[in-house]
Amino acid sequence: MKFTTAGLSALALTLGLSAGAAFAQDKGTIGIAMPTKSSARWISDGESMVRQFEEAGYETDLQYAEDDIPNQLAQIENMITKGVDVLVIAAIDGTTLSNALENAHFSDIRTIAYDRLIRDSEYVDYYATFDNFQVGVQQATSLVEGLEERFPDADTWNVELFGGSPDDNNAYFFYDGAMSVLQPMIDDGQINVKSGQMGMDTVGTLRWDGAVAQSRMDNLLSAHYTDDTVHGVLSPYDGLSIGILSSLKGVGYGSGDQEMPIVTGQDAEVPSVKSILAGEQYSTIFKDTRELARVTVGMVEALLEGGEPEINDTETYDNGVKVVPSYLLEPVAVDADNWEDVLLESGYYTRDQIETGSN
Repeated sequence: MKFTTAGLSALALTLGLSAGAAFAQDKGTIGIAMPTKSSARWISDGESMVRQFEEAGYETDLQYAEDDIPNQLAQIENMITKGVDVLVIAAIDGTTLSNALENAHFSDIRTIAYDRLIRDSEYVDYYATFDNFQVGVQQATSLVEGLEERFPDADTWNVELFGGSPDDNNAYFFYDGAMSVLQPMIDDGQINVKSGQMGMDTVGTLRWDGAVAQSRMDNLLSAHYTDDTVHGVLSPYDGLSIGILSSLKGVGYGSGDQEMPIVTGQDAEVPSVKSILAGEQYSTIFKDTRELARVTVGMVEALLEGGEPEINDTETYDNGVKVVPSYLLEPVAVDADNWEDVLLESGYYTRDQIETGSN
């Protein structure tokens, strides 16, 4: 059989493509366990990781557990049984996975904790996240800037504090970062927590539930602010912020001569960006999930190719058994002044997504 030059070239190309496809299939399968689809942020994380892993030649198994701990455990155990090569886990409860990770370890499956630290296990290999203490610092700094801007004549600012879910290790970093800014101002009387409710054991919001935050804000307003004004609310997450704002608007804040209190947030979710533009929520914290996915893909590739993943922190994240080597990304505070530069110019959102609310 004779081949022309063109035929040989075509054959070589076909063989090359086939080899490339086979190589891509051979790179392995990554199990991705995400907590819930109820937050747009986690949907974005999952989509970013699937896209980037598949572009790098890996297959993916993406599962959402809808904030059901037994469901997430079952999903992870199933991934182990199916023989994934690496687990990437954003845990619902970072204290419940020890047995699963031990099983993964003895099946030669490595584990990367994604954004939420997995506690009480020696088998967490790496951690990819944002600088969570800095998130809290940025939230509190933005809160104070808003108070100075909106209530410059107040002798003391009345502020209430909300924390994240107590089973999420990040919630403590957010709170501690914020309090590193706010506590000195509380101590010298610039800020008054009128309810006296402080500390994660008191202000934590289980499962980051906006309805729970709204109910607690209702109670705070009726118990402590019938004859006084709340000037600010530290909220660690946009989903809580929306509930808090609903409570505030329900008693007249933001209408007539009642200024809307300064309310913070996190994750730059579309409803909260729209709320910022409407003059309700004051700020949020943007965490570019595309970059977090990129770092995670890089960690996985290094692990599977026998290299060392890139890390930039070996001291901060002690999970109770070991200090987990980590890569921390920088968060960015977003408000009405810089939202276009941060969210649109980066390509994270289009203007149409913000103006129409579509995702």
